[in-house]
Amino acid sequence: MEKVLVTGAAGFIGFHLSKKLIEEGYEVLGLDSLNEYYDPTLKQARLDQLLPHKAFRFFKMKLEDRSALEDFFNKENPPLVVNLAAQAGVRYSLTHPHAYIDSNIVGFMNLLENCRNHQVKHLVYASSSSVYGLNTQMPFSVSHSTDHPISLYAATKKANEMMAHSYSHLYNLPTTGLRFFTVYGPWGRPDMALFLFCKAILEGRSIDVFNQGRMRRDFTYIDDIVEGVSRVLKRIPKPNPTWDSAKPDPANSSAPYKLYNIGNHQPTELLYFISVIEKCLGREAKKNLLPMQAGDVLATYADVNDLANDVGFRPSTPVEEGIARFVDWYREYYKAI
Repeated sequence: MEKVLVTGAAGFIGFHLSKKLIEEGYEVLGLDSLNEYYDPTLKQARLDQLLPHKAFRFFKMKLEDRSALEDFFNKENPPLVVNLAAQAGVRYSLTHPHAYIDSNIVGFMNLLENCRNHQVKHLVYASSSSVYGLNTQMPFSVSHSTDHPISLYAATKKANEMMAHSYSHLYNLPTTGLRFFTVYGPWGRPDMALFLFCKAILEGRSIDVFNQGRMRRDFTYIDDIVEGVSRVLKRIPKPNPTWDSAKPDPANSSAPYKLYNIGNHQPTELLYFISVIEKCLGREAKKNLLPMQAGDVLATYADVNDLANDVGFRPSTPVEEGIARFVDWYREYYKAI
């Protein structure tokens, strides 16, 4: 079995991806710090689903711990790496900026160095739709400019893309960045809108709806995300021989470097998203309509043509189906009526 390191393996996406890669015959080395950004018991519950598999081994550590990460690579020498470990959340970055530098910049730097020193065949890493920032040209294309992020979280993800490119260029390290668009589904993060809304509605509390709900998001179901990641992992990027430094395309390079959007390419207005939750729960939400919050963008909308052309896949799960699956999981996991 070929080894693949999945960082953030106890996280939402990392958990689902680890399960899929195990099913595909990989030996998955799961790394996670199990920090307390949100309920660590949920992270442990995800991990408990993975630990019984013989093809899964878990390592508790932070990417910021340079010596521990070096020891890990020296011992395990994984040929493939998927980096999903990061300090997540746009709003949290407004109040805890140093957490993003430690995890997303220092941690990613340590990972890049180890990938270089151990001749990793392919590093796939999570970027974010938030890198598009003030760009309002829709749909968002990986060939668009992303030079105006509006949160520190977005800035660190943009920095990851630039750091990866420098290593692809200097050391011929194949890297692929994936810009995820509002991922949701079973086992999701408690700080995300779907989780917060379901919990509040079932408890009879009001929900905070920013910009009066007149925001649009390219909600992407978790199964579509991990299918995309799995396919991209197997497609090691090569230098683009037609890349023109006089008219540089940000999506690829003369180095083995590539960027993809992974989104549902069907933006949904937040108020409609809430109405689907209400229908699935059989309850009406009490809405606390609020103005736009700092760091948020009005809309996200992914152009996924590059992903479809290169790996033959584009996300397609309707929000009605995805939300229903999440609600079923939530009610079972939390014994909520």
